[in-house]
Amino acid sequence: MLSVDLNSDLGESYGLYKIGNDKEVLQHITSANVACGYHAGDHNVMMETVKMAAAYGVKIGAHPGFPDLHGFGRREMKLDAGEIYNLTVYQIGALTAAAKVCGTKVAHVKPHGALYNMAVKDKTVAEAIAQAVADVDSSLVLFGLANSWLVKAGKEKGLIVAREVFADRTYQADGSLTPRSQANAMIHDADVAIKRVIRMVKEAKVEAIDGTVIDIKADTICIHGDEPQALDFAVKLKTALSAEGIKVGKGWDTR
Repeated sequence: MLSVDLNSDLGESYGLYKIGNDKEVLQHITSANVACGYHAGDHNVMMETVKMAAAYGVKIGAHPGFPDLHGFGRREMKLDAGEIYNLTVYQIGALTAAAKVCGTKVAHVKPHGALYNMAVKDKTVAEAIAQAVADVDSSLVLFGLANSWLVKAGKEKGLIVAREVFADRTYQADGSLTPRSQANAMIHDADVAIKRVIRMVKEAKVEAIDGTVIDIKADTICIHGDEPQALDFAVKLKTALSAEGIKVGKGWDTR
């Protein structure tokens, strides 16, 4: 039976500002990528999100991003490999400590926003992130865009990697995500998005915006927790996957 993981970026509220429907979304996913205080989140939100994820039996992952609260981590920063390595280690460490005192542990790492997108095409950024993950804990699973440098770097460092696809994003012909600055970056029709996901899981194919059909492997599917329709979409997607005989659970190979 085919199996695929469902992940969502959570813990992105900050102080008095609430973002997303974390508690509700957690009931329909299998992996939670928890903001570590740089692009979003704070120490209180991090702890609460870890506790909720553990209560629902959802795997907890560190979601490190650039130190850019105002830009939500979606603006590129020109940092050298050492700085990328250090900020990744720092943020994984913060979530690891929170998980430990809550009686659970971090299972994976998924970079956020601009850091993630840079690691898709920039070998140096990808290698710095992968090295940081390997040095902190080589048992951590590294989430990266399917066919990206991040996936390649993770494999080279001996990590288990989960090839990620996006339910609500469009793709460029080279396999990268369409930049959010473009009007056609997001897919707002749930039925269209679900059909694309089913094809990615069952046929390992996705159509780019120019009509090019890309080979793609889906180990984990991202549902954006900060989108207004995230909860409804998660429910519809799980129902559709089940109807197609696709199990929602761990979608990657283990050692």
